[in-house]
Amino acid sequence: MRPVTSWLPWLPFLPVLLLAPRAHAQSEATTDVTPDERPAPLAFADFSWVPGNAGASEKPLSFGPFTGEFRLDTAYHYSFNRPQDDTLSGSSEVFRHGEVQVTQLGIGGDFLYKNVMGRLMTQFGMYSQTTPRNDASPARGQWNLDDAYRYVSEAYGGYHFDALRGINLQAGIFMSYIGLWSYYNADNWTYQPSYVSSNTPWFFNGVRAQIYVSDTLKIEPWLINGWQSYGRFNDGYGVGGQILWRPTGWLSVVGNQYYGSDTLGNPDRKRVHTDDSVMVKYLDTPGGFVTKAAASLTLDAGCEFGGGVDCGSQYFLGFMAYHRAWFLQDRLALTVGGGAITNPGRYLVLLPPINGTTAASGTPYFTANPGDRYRAWDFQVAADVIPQPFITFRVEFNHRAANVPYFSGRGGVTPPGGNQGAPGSLVDGWSPDLVKTESRLTGALMVKI
Repeated sequence: MRPVTSWLPWLPFLPVLLLAPRAHAQSEATTDVTPDERPAPLAFADFSWVPGNAGASEKPLSFGPFTGEFRLDTAYHYSFNRPQDDTLSGSSEVFRHGEVQVTQLGIGGDFLYKNVMGRLMTQFGMYSQTTPRNDASPARGQWNLDDAYRYVSEAYGGYHFDALRGINLQAGIFMSYIGLWSYYNADNWTYQPSYVSSNTPWFFNGVRAQIYVSDTLKIEPWLINGWQSYGRFNDGYGVGGQILWRPTGWLSVVGNQYYGSDTLGNPDRKRVHTDDSVMVKYLDTPGGFVTKAAASLTLDAGCEFGGGVDCGSQYFLGFMAYHRAWFLQDRLALTVGGGAITNPGRYLVLLPPINGTTAASGTPYFTANPGDRYRAWDFQVAADVIPQPFITFRVEFNHRAANVPYFSGRGGVTPPGGNQGAPGSLVDGWSPDLVKTESRLTGALMVKI
């Protein structure tokens, strides 16, 4: 990394230290170990209500030092735009119209033996194609990193140190993502997250330390290849971290911070980002018709500077807010919410897959140049039926809108006869049908055992 002042990489942590932090703990239950019989840190209460943390406490696939995990996410999406090529754009979770598709088939679990730990989770299905497509770092160098990691969503090993309330040192691909909603849709309150989650990282490839200072506080620094990337975009690494604070069973506050150089081939351009969320459970009446109710608020801010841009014109601002209620002993649930972003320069906007566009190729049909404006908003309504905590049936309505044509329209985003020429390139006599709004329905069946 090129020289910077010693304090600059840690500047994004200031909002968290002054306010309070936000949380992702989907793998906490399986990676936390303690030297005594006390409950694991951050597990003194039931936090399954927290977004990204759903699931049963029962682990039926446990065998000695191994706790197995099986996931299947199958969904049907219907866009009222009815694109003729069935290709949807602008989402990290939703990809095809009018078809039943397997978003993810995950098989794996956690190993823990004499303080040595490891985790593996696969990602067969749509995620194995769409997630690598959004990473431009494999365009630098050889060895096809997007293929090498294509079928893996989590793969790391580590060691637990019996200090404080526990310290885990781990290396590999891990899920300390920025954006509150989990990479796995079964863990979330909605299938389609709002933009601040859908457009920010789900995973990092690097090294982290999980430092459990107390039963209520975790500090987690990262040294990583880059912003949701398998490799480095330039010569420097990304740095950042997460601070998670859960002082009671009804409050979870978490902050994720990041600093790196993530514009391919432009090492002088630096990126900072802060993502901070508060989640509150304000009702808990197990015997009532409404058994629980909770709300979440996420605020994101960031910018890029140097290498031809500055924070006055190249920035990211966004929020998302949700409310969820559970009914009849948590067998039914209803979630409403949404959010908005503005991202001049479009450096975090997912490129529509026009003529096979990837994050590395770009496309003249939807540019991401300094000064290119992008503003968008959305809302979701999701209804869940959960007969057992291992399975969720979900029906969801989404409406999304942008200030520029962005979503797949009736004509689709694929040239006649299929993709032509280099990915994302111009095709004589053809242009994609992009529109400013999209409404769709989703039906999903999600298993997590």
